[in-house]
Amino acid sequence: MVNGETRVRGLAARAGGWSARHRWAAVGVWVLFVVLAMGLGTAAGRLDVKESDQLKGETHTAAKIIEDAGIEEPASETVLIQAKDGSGRATDAGFRAAVGDVITAVEATGLVTDVTSPYDTKTISGDGRSALVQFALRGEADTAGERVEPVLRAVANVQKDHSSLRIEEIGGASMQKQYSDAFGDDFKQAEFSAVPVALGILLIAFGALVAALLPVALAITAIMATMGLMGIVSHLQPMSDTANSVMLLVGMAVGVDYCLFYLRREREEREAGRDAGTALRIAAATSGRAIIVSGVTVCVAMAGMLFTGVAEFEAMGLASLMVVAVAMVGSVTVLPALLSLLGERVEKGRLPFLRRGRRGNGESRFWTAVLRRVLARPVVSAAVAAGALLAVAAPALGMRTSQLTLDQEFGDSLPIVQTYKRLNEAFPGGSQPAQVVVKAEDVNAPEVRQALTAFKERAIASGASRGPVDIRLHEDRNVALVSVPLVGGSDLDKAGGSLEKLRDEVRPATLGKVDGLQAPITGQVAGSHDFNAQLVGSVVPVFVFVVVFAFLLMLLSFRSLTVATTSIVLNLLSVGAAYGILVAVFQHGWGASLVGAHGVGAIVTWLPLFLFVILFGLSMDYHVFVVSRIREARLRGRSTKDAIQHGVVTTAGVVTSAAVIMVAVFAIFGTLSMQSMKQMGVGLAAAVLIDATVIRGVLLPAVMSLLGERNWYLPKWLHRLPDLTHDETPEAVAAPPAPPAPPGPPAPPAPSKGEPLGV
Repeated sequence: MVNGETRVRGLAARAGGWSARHRWAAVGVWVLFVVLAMGLGTAAGRLDVKESDQLKGETHTAAKIIEDAGIEEPASETVLIQAKDGSGRATDAGFRAAVGDVITAVEATGLVTDVTSPYDTKTISGDGRSALVQFALRGEADTAGERVEPVLRAVANVQKDHSSLRIEEIGGASMQKQYSDAFGDDFKQAEFSAVPVALGILLIAFGALVAALLPVALAITAIMATMGLMGIVSHLQPMSDTANSVMLLVGMAVGVDYCLFYLRREREEREAGRDAGTALRIAAATSGRAIIVSGVTVCVAMAGMLFTGVAEFEAMGLASLMVVAVAMVGSVTVLPALLSLLGERVEKGRLPFLRRGRRGNGESRFWTAVLRRVLARPVVSAAVAAGALLAVAAPALGMRTSQLTLDQEFGDSLPIVQTYKRLNEAFPGGSQPAQVVVKAEDVNAPEVRQALTAFKERAIASGASRGPVDIRLHEDRNVALVSVPLVGGSDLDKAGGSLEKLRDEVRPATLGKVDGLQAPITGQVAGSHDFNAQLVGSVVPVFVFVVVFAFLLMLLSFRSLTVATTSIVLNLLSVGAAYGILVAVFQHGWGASLVGAHGVGAIVTWLPLFLFVILFGLSMDYHVFVVSRIREARLRGRSTKDAIQHGVVTTAGVVTSAAVIMVAVFAIFGTLSMQSMKQMGVGLAAAVLIDATVIRGVLLPAVMSLLGERNWYLPKWLHRLPDLTHDETPEAVAAPPAPPAPPGPPAPPAPSKGEPLGV
């Protein structure tokens, strides 16, 4: 005590106290912040990541040359005309008539340009059964999917007149349209489903409508504010639609979690007999602090994405970081104000029959029974839990990553996938050719022309391509675009080998001999190759950054070397188990049908690093909350074993509720038809489920029980570290101290509840 007043330490406690005393001001400031953020963001507009900035390396160089030259690449479309039986040939009169009808039909729409006949461009398959009519859609490529419908109808009408032939359109615009039609509404429904799902689970968890609405409302306002901030920040770091979707996921998860932690503690203290004001102060000093420690740790984890050098990842990391920070601030400021305003009305709309599974002291009956067995045999419990997690993680040792091709991504769910397969069989690599972007001082110079001709011939002679190799000159820009179908087609491993031949053998021997000439090779296969290389190169720095900073934050927040170390190890175990499940289901196909998946033989390239960062951050939510409660109980005088049991069983309900919400939200994305989204949803849901049950309910208490007092070990040479602990206990922050008693006989000592700390 200082000057007769209780000294409450900690930013969260002070923020909560101020908000409770200035309720309308706190709510008003929050509403003003959300409105201003949205208004300024709308006025500024959002800048999205440019294609030229997506990757580094050759892909970036090629996109930059095209952009600087002002070359607008239109969306190219292809019509595959193919004999259905083995007897038909491209030289047949009926086949020629069909080609002519296709050309006439697409030109009649007035939406296309540069229509070419296969008889002029020699785009006839080796067996003579297939031919390609190629053209480009007028207007910007980004919006071509919105204008391609009349062209698709024109091609479909030609098909009706030639039943003996297969006439199908494929290309960037048609794929964009089918993708949008099939999955655009799917994505929106998944995102909007997250709110009612979270609300339903919170209603069950709290048994009261108002209490359930608060976390959802705060999460939604945090997301709205972040969307506005994304528009402002995008002028420094461009954003993307993917970053927006990830921000929604993370924002809903942490926003609901943080409010859940706060609300549960406030309710628990009121159920213990404390008045509303005291319960709020205790929640601010304890759960509020855990929210700040957790939020900062999650922000650090999300910041790891900024080290990838991939613009899309940088956008996702920054957007996620912002929404976590906004949700964290809202939880420790406006939430106490709302609770203070509502008072007992937070219990409005109570559903008492939903509260039978909990004791009056906030302890979970189920987890009390589990903890009793775990703490009775901690060695066996730790060995079984760790062994099970390592067994689940084992398949991850054979993880194979790859960018998913169209048929891997969608299976047979889209009609265009069959066209894609048939086109690749007839013209290997024709659906995703490599593109050589040649930039020279004078593209018409004899040595440049000779080098282009030599490259075209050698590309086929080397076995990297079977042709036809197409060269388009932009003489006024001194740029040439060379399209090279790669041998291997949709098999990215084989196509990758063909790409390496072009880059390492063909190009140096031809274009590489011309001084001052640039010839970066891009395209879907090249982009996948460069993306993989860049991600692999960023794994170590991202891993080191996230792990080291998370370790330091835990060390400073709990002042325990043991707690910091076990936190990292347990989180890595949960991430490893998630990797193992992903590989088992999606790479090996074990139980794939149970989640509506098909084994694609690989994990999408971006997912492992993405999952590591997201899961490492989200896992810390539970860990900080549980360990904070254990430490609080220990500092109040309980034995370590008793503190562990108290900390776990009193937080089990909120952790379980939070985990169920996360699992449900992530599982929604696991229901989408896209394999990459399904992998993400299943991976996140599995990891959160493992983390909230096996890790926090079994392994953490077993390990802490075995360590005993060593849990709080801090070497003397580390005592100089900043002390970020805030040891408030309910007794320390419950109420101002009583005035000094008048002189008289001493009162008998009160029963001890443990030594008050933090005063």
